Amino acid sequence: MKEFITPPDHIHFLAKKLFADCGEIIDGSIAYLEKEGGGPTSLHTHEHNHLFIVTSGQARIELGSEVKILNANESFLVKGSIPHSVWNNIDGTTVMIGISVKDK
Repeated sequence: MKEFITPPDHIHFLAKKLFADCGEIIDGSIAYLEKEGGGPTSLHTHEHNHLFIVTSGQARIELGSEVKILNANESFLVKGSIPHSVWNNIDGTTVMIGISVKDK
């Protein structure tokens, strides 16, 4: 996992790379997942991939029988062909960015 760094010639500035080239961006959105919120209620698939970035809180990504936990300042690319859904994993609100990308 990458840590925050101060890039050269910057001051009072911390940055952390969340992802590299993962395909062509289709669209992006911000989501507020309240307690027990998420979805869809059934695992689903689609042609494009999802890049999820958690900005605060904690998300649980269900990938068939596998589960991936994302904390604040972490990201994960979900292949659209893998059945998945995304859920808030804390008692408070989780905020995340979702970016839809075409496969490379």
